[in-house]
Amino acid sequence: MSELRIAYLINQYPKVSHSFIRREILALERQGLAIQRFALRGWEGDLVDAEDFVERERTRYILQRGVFGLLRSVLELKLTSPIRYIKALALAFRMSKRADRPLPYHLIYLAEACRLALWLKRDGATHLHAHFGTNSAEVAMLASVLSGVPYSLMIHGSEEFDKPEFIGLPEKLRRATFVAAITSFCRSQLYRSLPYAQWKKVHIVHCGLEPAFYENVDMTLPDRPRFICVGRLCEQKGQQILIEAASILANKGIDFELVLAGDGEMRKEVEALIAKCNLQSRVRITGWISSDQVKQEILDSRAMVMASFAEGLPVVLMEAMSLQRPILSTWIAGVPELVIAGENGWLYPPGSVEELALAMEQCLSTSHEELSRMGRLARERVLERHDIDHEAGKLHSLFQQTSQRRLAGDAQW
Repeated sequence: MSELRIAYLINQYPKVSHSFIRREILALERQGLAIQRFALRGWEGDLVDAEDFVERERTRYILQRGVFGLLRSVLELKLTSPIRYIKALALAFRMSKRADRPLPYHLIYLAEACRLALWLKRDGATHLHAHFGTNSAEVAMLASVLSGVPYSLMIHGSEEFDKPEFIGLPEKLRRATFVAAITSFCRSQLYRSLPYAQWKKVHIVHCGLEPAFYENVDMTLPDRPRFICVGRLCEQKGQQILIEAASILANKGIDFELVLAGDGEMRKEVEALIAKCNLQSRVRITGWISSDQVKQEILDSRAMVMASFAEGLPVVLMEAMSLQRPILSTWIAGVPELVIAGENGWLYPPGSVEELALAMEQCLSTSHEELSRMGRLARERVLERHDIDHEAGKLHSLFQQTSQRRLAGDAQW
């Protein structure tokens, strides 16, 4: 069997919220795979982790040279592979039907795919793997048509499940050699976009944690009544619900602190609500911080709290559990697969201020000994299910199977 050369495609890389992709790539390299990194964007902008600066140097960016670089690639593919180009062009037109974005966007994806396809062929890539099912998946699919290199997808949700038909998700899934879903819930949603005969191509591959994150750490539970919420300040994370719940606690005279670790497009709205509820002395927004700073904020808190309306399975939730912190979360998507109510945390219905406030109050009234026990159970559960080397091993095996089937001339998965 020829040497596997895996190309990774990400919309933006590196990125603060994409550290789980970096961990996955590095784990695959530890297992002996050659990984080529490609991204649409990410060559500029602020980074906070030293590892991300290294990854930026190792990544090639499709849009870095602007429109002229893309047009040159389109012209080269037209001249050297006209039949493949016509097939890819026809597919781009088909993807624009009923899409949430008009035809010009899909022609841009085709141009991006031309540049990527040339790189794949010149570098001798044997397989293309893309994270997320949105525009990066379409670029991967078109690049596969142009280059003949098979592709696979890693789907996280929840964006893909909001509008599967309008992003052409069924077509992307159908053409992929395999699809990795990060949770059982995610897999079930992908089944809805595939005929039953293709369900077997969907495999569960969890996001994973590096032992370096949770080993040799003092995980003693602090006495301070502090909650930590980590995530982008955006509509799907539901921070307004969390602020309203915090206001209920404050009005009852309950002592607590709340740290919102992150930043985002809704920061001004969240800050305005904090001021309206007179919670400035109790609630702090950190802005974007490094992985080490997030880790310290978790260790300085009694529990992690989430009010999300839509998620896949947040990596920060796994990180908090690995540090022996109980979880308070809405019972959505893949969260109940990891968080067990009454065992390692609290679960409550999304959108319910009252239920969230009750869970926070119960957590604050729970004894130090009981919270510590819940934290230990949380750590045990997450380490059982989310070891990065084990999960990367699943991907490695899938890449090998794909290569073997390709060499055998079997086009069906």
